[in-house]
Amino acid sequence: MDARSSAPVTPPPGCPAHGSGARVPLYGPEFAADPHAYYSYLRSYGPTAPVELAPGVEATLVTDYSAALNLLQDSASFRKDARRWRAFNEGHVAPDSPVVPLLAYRPNCMFSDGAEHLRLRQAVTDSMARVDPRRLARSTEQVSDYLISQFGYRGSTDLLGNYARQLPLFVFNELFGCPADIGDRVLFGISGMFDGINAENAAAVLFGAVGELVALKRTRPGDDVASWLMQHQAKLTDDEMVHQLALLLAAGTEALGNLIGNTLHRLLTHDAYAHTGGLIDEAIDDTLWENPPMSNLAPHYPAHDLEFAGQQLRAGDLLLVSFAAANNSPTLAAERQAGSRAHLAWGAGPHACPSKDPARQISVTAIENLLNQLPDVQLAVPEESLTWRPGPFSRGLVALPTRFTPVEPARRPAQQARPEPSVRTEQAAQPNRPSERAGRWSQFLNWLTK
Repeated sequence: MDARSSAPVTPPPGCPAHGSGARVPLYGPEFAADPHAYYSYLRSYGPTAPVELAPGVEATLVTDYSAALNLLQDSASFRKDARRWRAFNEGHVAPDSPVVPLLAYRPNCMFSDGAEHLRLRQAVTDSMARVDPRRLARSTEQVSDYLISQFGYRGSTDLLGNYARQLPLFVFNELFGCPADIGDRVLFGISGMFDGINAENAAAVLFGAVGELVALKRTRPGDDVASWLMQHQAKLTDDEMVHQLALLLAAGTEALGNLIGNTLHRLLTHDAYAHTGGLIDEAIDDTLWENPPMSNLAPHYPAHDLEFAGQQLRAGDLLLVSFAAANNSPTLAAERQAGSRAHLAWGAGPHACPSKDPARQISVTAIENLLNQLPDVQLAVPEESLTWRPGPFSRGLVALPTRFTPVEPARRPAQQARPEPSVRTEQAAQPNRPSERAGRWSQFLNWLTK
């Protein structure tokens, strides 16, 4: 079956490109409300389509699964270094455009090629591979118990803002060995960046906090990812350390928060799923296929003028992969029905997600623990009233209001009543900053020691 055969002949209702021949915008409330109507229309262009990521920011979106896989695996023809972005270099994209912070070059493994990419990525993958799954499960359960204790007694909460989006931040803080004051600022910085509230200031807070974490680990390494990354044979500089850690924190927590939130949304809106742990893996797989947490990303740039999927491209043109459109191509119906995990939600090729196994474990543990403690949780509003955050890159709800029978806070076993030694030691080593101890990470550390 041809992927374009069922596409509408006109843009979806409300699309500003309707009837104008203009590029199709991937921003605004219309796109957020029904992105798959847009993807269906975009398939009428063929494997790639002309889109606009923000006013004046043009790109080519790859919507076909085979074409996307070819792009992701062809590191000779397509490069990741954003300093090749021709439209930005020629001044056609304003530096203060809302999409620039996510697309602009930074010295991390996401924006590097060749030997430099291999060096940086190997340091990241080797360090993440040292995470003990038992420790990760314990940390996730502790964070889950803490977050539930903050709202469980009320009988209602926004599971997105108070659980799904916060849990990854706390877990990553623990994995990276963040002491109290640094962890507070990491949470503040990432939340502000993705909420769009004083984003420039929030980014400065995040990078400042990560810089302090790197300086701390140089003098007092611990049993954590930040220390392992620093000790890796790749010998990362302090600047490289800051950018790898900031990438893991920001990209990892945004995607993971969306995955947990989107899976909870699926569990609460599809009667086929029972509120038991047995179907969580299935719900996560279905979410990764149909509603991936990062819907359109993986920026690439042709290394030279070339033809790709029937379209002529110039060196430095911006191409993005639509994971959501590619995953939902009509040609993949049989793959999905067979229970395959061949979706592109984790990417593919040399830049595929280096943390997909820990991310899946965190998601399963977080959702299972929540449903065990709140077995009768249900939506508190009609499903059609839920809204999705606008933007071209990620896919996440604005809120997920729920209600449930109030519960008492979970009791933790005595042997789990204290944080990991590296975090506790570093917290004690900085006694002169009491004014910063009121943040969320500090409150969690204090809760652990009660």
